[in-house]
This record gives sequence, C-alpha cells and structure tokens, in this order.
Amino acid sequence: MDTGGSKSVIFVAFVCNLGIAVAKFVAAAWTQSSAMLSEAIHSLVDTSNQLLLLLGIKRGKIPADAQHPFGHSREIYFWSFIVAMVLFSLGAGVAVYEGIDKVLHPHPLENVAVLYAVLIVAMVLEGYSLLKAIAEFNGRRRASGLGFVAALRASKAPALFAIVLEDLAAMVGLSIAFLGTMAAHLGGYEWADGIASILIGCVLAYVAIFMASEIRSLIIGESASRTIQAGIRSIIEGEMGAGKSIRHINDIRTMHLGPQDILVTASVDFDDWVSARTVEEVTARLQSAIKARYAQINHLFIEVQSKETFAAIRSAFPVQAVGSTAH
Repeated sequence: MDTGGSKSVIFVAFVCNLGIAVAKFVAAAWTQSSAMLSEAIHSLVDTSNQLLLLLGIKRGKIPADAQHPFGHSREIYFWSFIVAMVLFSLGAGVAVYEGIDKVLHPHPLENVAVLYAVLIVAMVLEGYSLLKAIAEFNGRRRASGLGFVAALRASKAPALFAIVLEDLAAMVGLSIAFLGTMAAHLGGYEWADGIASILIGCVLAYVAIFMASEIRSLIIGESASRTIQAGIRSIIEGEMGAGKSIRHINDIRTMHLGPQDILVTASVDFDDWVSARTVEEVTARLQSAIKARYAQINHLFIEVQSKETFAAIRSAFPVQAVGSTAH
C-alpha cells in the first residue's frame, strides 16, 4: 500500500501540532483566553488524530488471514472515521462549550502579548504543515484532473485528506482566534473571545461532518475511478473482435478495499467454439495485463458466463448497478 508520502505528511503534522499544543495550553493558562484554550484542545486533538492515522496505516498492512481473506486495508478507513468522531466530539464540542461559558461569564484577557506571539508562531508552523500536505495532495490530484474540492471528495486516501482538512481548519481557527483576541483586547469586547471559541468549534464540527460523510462512503465501498474502470474495459476489449475469443462483456465491478487496494470482478461471455484451454489462457492473459497496468488491483476475478445466463440471473436477482460498467 503506497502510503509513504502520506506518512511523511502525518509525521510533519504530528511534530508541528505537538509543539503548538504545548505552547497554546501554556498561553491559555497564562492569559485566561477561551479562544486560545479551544485552539489548544484543537491542536491536542489533531496530535492524537495523527497517531490514530499512523495506527490505521500500520494495521492496514497486516497480511490476509483465514478470517480476513482480503487483508486489513480497510483499517485505515475505520481509524480515519474515528478521527472524524474525535474531532467532532472533543475538538468541536469542547470549543463550543468553552465559548458559551466565556460569553456568559466574560472576563478580560491577561498578558495579551503572549497570545499574539503564540498565535503568530502557530500560524507559521501550521502553515508549513499545510503547505506540505497540499503539495502531497496536489501531486495526486493533478493526475486525476479534478478541482480541489472534487479531488477531496474523490480521494481514496483518507489519511492524506484528513491532514489537509485538519490543517485548513487549524489555519481558519487561528485566524478566528487572532481576530477574537484583537476584538477583546483593542475593542474592549470581552465576550468576543468566547464568540471566537464558538466559531472555532463550528469550523471543527463542519470539517468533522464532511470527513465522516466521505469516509463513511469509503467504508461502505466505493468503486475505482472512471479512468481505471475504462482501462480495465479497454484491456478486455482487446480480446474481442474478429478472430478473438470474447464476444461480450457482461459486467465489470470494482471496489476500494483500501487506498491502494482494489477488488475487481468481471463477467465475460466467450464464443461457443472456444475450448476450455483457450479460456484459461485468455483469462490468465487478461489478469496479467490488468495487474501490470494497475498495481493497486490486488484481487481480480474473471467469471465466464454467457450473456443470456448473466441476464437471466440479473433478472432473477436484481442488483443495483452502481459503479458497474456493464454495457
């Protein structure tokens, strides 16, 4: 599973967030700032989330066994979903609670210079982590030709897009905290610090819900990209036509078991005159060609079925053809 790039991004984010979390907690205790405390909790949650993502990547590499014949690649999806839940419950929940408490019981900020210094340093470190994550993400996005948001939704690597989203949320949260601090310090609006904390919680909640929705789809099972599906079809069609053995492609289905682990099933109809030996040779050739072009296809099953039999089975046991490329 190709996670080398994602792991390096996670390590950078972990180191940055750990240092930032410590600095923010010290600053929050020193200055009595609710926004800073929310940001400190946010950074602590991000730090723990990176450990969960690393755990998911490690467990996703566990080999297949009798109980899990297709391996453990989906572990990364499970732990990424836990990350979204932690971000929502701890990050967003605590931030909103602290903000409401500060609005109801406002008090002046102390040692404001410390707040500004920590926020600026945090922005620099978070900005560095964000640039690293976006560079890695864009490297993969450009190959698909999708826009940024579309690529996030289409991504099969939750460890990477989780870091991108967390870092984006961190930069937005820091900006809100900075504005809230200025409003409380320079404008005299002591409640502004609490409002900033509530807004930070709302940002984290939105990111967590978005992540949970996308990862839920991956857990259920998303098909491979249209490019890969079209490539598989073109390889099989190479065995069709005059003098070739296959006369019809009944169905092609794909599903991501992990970011770099794809399951493919294909049903094809051979001409009636084709011998069993030829069928074996053609299917073996197709398997070699498909796996050679797409290394992430680790499980490939080609079923030989007549067009009429396939249609009869589909009619008797209808299956919604989502992700199918049957024609």
